[in-house]
Amino acid sequence: MSRRCELTAKGPQVGHKVSHSNIKTKRRFLPNLCNVTFISDALGRNVRLRVSTSAIKSVDHNGGLDAYLLKAKADTLSPRALEIKRQIEKKVGAAEPVKQAS
Repeated sequence: MSRRCELTAKGPQVGHKVSHSNIKTKRRFLPNLCNVTFISDALGRNVRLRVSTSAIKSVDHNGGLDAYLLKAKADTLSPRALEIKRQIEKKVGAAEPVKQAS
């Protein structure tokens, strides 16, 4: 399983661990990933994703998973999140009636 957020595409970064004597050795900074169950109002079901804690805050700030995924760019989403986004767009598009111009 990759250590990458499914919503924001945050991954591990590389840096140095610096000792008291200023010796630098390579280390990895891993993202803070959590297994989270989000509720999708449009789909009417729960969705389990592995996301970073900052992504959880972003989802809450945007008003839920549906609103976040509709605003998110496709290149940052994982294939699973992209499929969920397509399903939400399909449900939301079918729910709104088309108004004719008069």
